[in-house]
Amino acid sequence: MSGTILVRGARQLLTLRGPAEPRRGRALGELGIIHDGALLIEDGRIAEVGLSRRIENLVQARRAQELDTTGRVVMPGFVDCHAHLVYGAPCNGHDDLLTDDVSSPVQHYAAALNVLRSSSSRRLELRASQFANGMARHGTTSLESTSGHGLDQRGELKILRVQAKLDRAPLDVVSTFLTPRECPAEFENRRDEYFSWMCADLLPAIRRRGLARFFSVRCGGPLFSVQQVRGLLEAARGLGFGLKVQGSGEGVRLAAESEAISVEVPDGGSSADWELLSRSRAMAVLTPGTQAPARNMIESGVGVALGSNFNPSARSTYSMLYIVALACADLGLLPAEAICAATVNAAYAIGVGQAAGSIEVGKPADLIVLNAADYREIPRHFGVNLVHTTIKRGATIYQEGKVAR
Repeated sequence: MSGTILVRGARQLLTLRGPAEPRRGRALGELGIIHDGALLIEDGRIAEVGLSRRIENLVQARRAQELDTTGRVVMPGFVDCHAHLVYGAPCNGHDDLLTDDVSSPVQHYAAALNVLRSSSSRRLELRASQFANGMARHGTTSLESTSGHGLDQRGELKILRVQAKLDRAPLDVVSTFLTPRECPAEFENRRDEYFSWMCADLLPAIRRRGLARFFSVRCGGPLFSVQQVRGLLEAARGLGFGLKVQGSGEGVRLAAESEAISVEVPDGGSSADWELLSRSRAMAVLTPGTQAPARNMIESGVGVALGSNFNPSARSTYSMLYIVALACADLGLLPAEAICAATVNAAYAIGVGQAAGSIEVGKPADLIVLNAADYREIPRHFGVNLVHTTIKRGATIYQEGKVAR
């Protein structure tokens, strides 16, 4: 589809319209539902939104291509605010990771690094494109892809170059450079030098090449001290990177202090963390497997966003439908809250809130049509792909097909 498109007859049109800011507290559950809703798309952007009977009577609608969504839910495309598309995943000729033994994260990480280093950039790109296409089939239209497992400059730049090639093909991919989990061999026992090298060489090299929009640092691990994490954040901000932090406690404090856009808190943090986050711009990114007391966080005014933490070399999923269902089952979110956290709040967590996450006039037409009559069906169907159609900037990039007899 192209030109002018009329999307009509939606049983529920979830607009997520509202203030140009993340949703917190009660606002997290406001979906801006229009029953029997419609929208008009012109040149890839949303031109009108409202009741079907009003939109259908507009002059522009009379010459538009029509997409009938009668009986279905129409909503913004999902935004996955934390994923790893480019990784040392098993490929042809590599069976290092194809094992029943998943008990050793260190061995798993080492095997993934070996695959990454021995794979060509082209092979990594093709593999990552398959994952991106799978995300589109499950309703994701924008995402963040994070590096951090290339260890040395060669490995990190390799990942970041592939991520850059994936942007807008067809999904919007926001690239983030994440500090590695451990030192490269050449800096072993010289971690202060590694810190200095990262500030003086690696970060400027990434920025010069325009390979990452955000810089993310792990806080609380063995690699960097709190003071070094602060130094890395200051160096990255000085170079023009947006900032992200991983870790609770000191991590949350540094995120608030540095005006980071998001902080990943695996354990949810403490009430003191929530107080800091409620007064800062940083979104709390929650991913599967966390034991975060999300209900308390929301009631404390923390802005919550959901990401898949998809990693092709580990047990994970790229289906944000499944992530929404998990958030309801394991974290205590209501369906409306989980949808909001996986769309508009996730968009703000990766700096694209002005362009994604809601269906509003002027925004790019990124939306999905579900095989569901009510949005509350999503958490009832674990592992079921309810996506009928995915539209990116007004173009249909996925259409459910019939099963052959």
